[in-house]
Amino acid sequence: MLHRLVPALVSMVLTFIFFLPFALAHASPPLQSLQPLIDATPSGGVLRPAPGTYAGPALIERPMTLDGGGKLRLEGGGKGTVLTLHASGATLRGLAIAGSGDSHDAVDAGLLIEGDDNLVEGNVIEDVLFGIHVRQGNRNRIVGNVVSGRPAPRGQRGDGLRLWNSRHNRIEDNVFSRVRDLTFANSPDNRIAGNRLVDGRYGMQFVFSPRALVERNDIRDTDTGIAVLYSPDLTLRGNTVAHALDGGGAGITVKDSGEALIEDNVVLHCAAGLSANAPLNAEAALTVRNNRFAHNVIGMYFYGEKGGHRITGNRFENNLTQVAVSAAGVGEANLWRGNTWSDYRGFDRDGDGIGDTPHEIWLYSDRIWMETPRAKFFGNAPALELLDLLERLAPFASPSLILRDSAPRMVK
Repeated sequence: MLHRLVPALVSMVLTFIFFLPFALAHASPPLQSLQPLIDATPSGGVLRPAPGTYAGPALIERPMTLDGGGKLRLEGGGKGTVLTLHASGATLRGLAIAGSGDSHDAVDAGLLIEGDDNLVEGNVIEDVLFGIHVRQGNRNRIVGNVVSGRPAPRGQRGDGLRLWNSRHNRIEDNVFSRVRDLTFANSPDNRIAGNRLVDGRYGMQFVFSPRALVERNDIRDTDTGIAVLYSPDLTLRGNTVAHALDGGGAGITVKDSGEALIEDNVVLHCAAGLSANAPLNAEAALTVRNNRFAHNVIGMYFYGEKGGHRITGNRFENNLTQVAVSAAGVGEANLWRGNTWSDYRGFDRDGDGIGDTPHEIWLYSDRIWMETPRAKFFGNAPALELLDLLERLAPFASPSLILRDSAPRMVK
């Protein structure tokens, strides 16, 4: 038996020896590390490496400019954070960063910034768990970058951008896709403007991060668009939020975050346009003005025992339910004036653009699902619609008034 196996073994060994040089010739050489080039660049210097793909991870610990010219790719090899900027006054431009690790605990990211006054501009960050992580960094500018995560369920992805304990940063004109959230935690006084996010869980999430300016952002196809939690004095202006259709989500949701200004936003095709709790005190009320809430399941939803928000000059267009409340009287306690309602049935005989009679919304059978959340599944079901019609024709009990707009604007 053995003498039959010997020729076969010899043949295999000879074949291996014959093809080994060809395999070695075609094997990919190891990537050149970028770190020696960074270490050789003096403080204040400019590093423009030759085009190509370099091995990470890499660490920058001095103010310098790293300019890839759009032709440099830094590969992390699937371990840890790809590029760490532990310096102030540096510039990163024209890089492609890819291949972070997959640890949520370690916050494996494409780029970690631990410094102040840096410029991160025109980079592409892809195939990473977290995109850009700013940790105790102030006055950084993150401008014109493209960040995309890995295909995974939304809750298992990393954040496209995460700021922790970071102030006065400017996040402008970036594009994020296939990420979990843009998270701002314990980070006051930041400006987030002109960004676009598609396919995420929370478009933007502010937690204990007061006085942010959030304007001209475009957020689509998320569970919730913008979530503001325990972050007073925010300004949300000129943003577009569309297709946030998670059952418990909203285009904009605000909790315990008073004195916010919400103006000139467009919220389309969401589970709720705006969701907010009652203000803790009169000074903590929201100002909601000149927004457009259109084609949402619920235009606005208020929960809590009190009102006090100021809601003026908004357009409520063809929402399945214009306004919902957790209990009768909550909505009525808010100030409603000068809003446009697609279901207003009044007239404007003097032509001043203001309806001659107030716009009122009463609760009939709607109270069943508004006051009993589990019954929300049956909202707008034929049986409830019939019950609602019968209650309007011959009320079984006194309906509850949830809002009165004393000067509704006419639909143009």
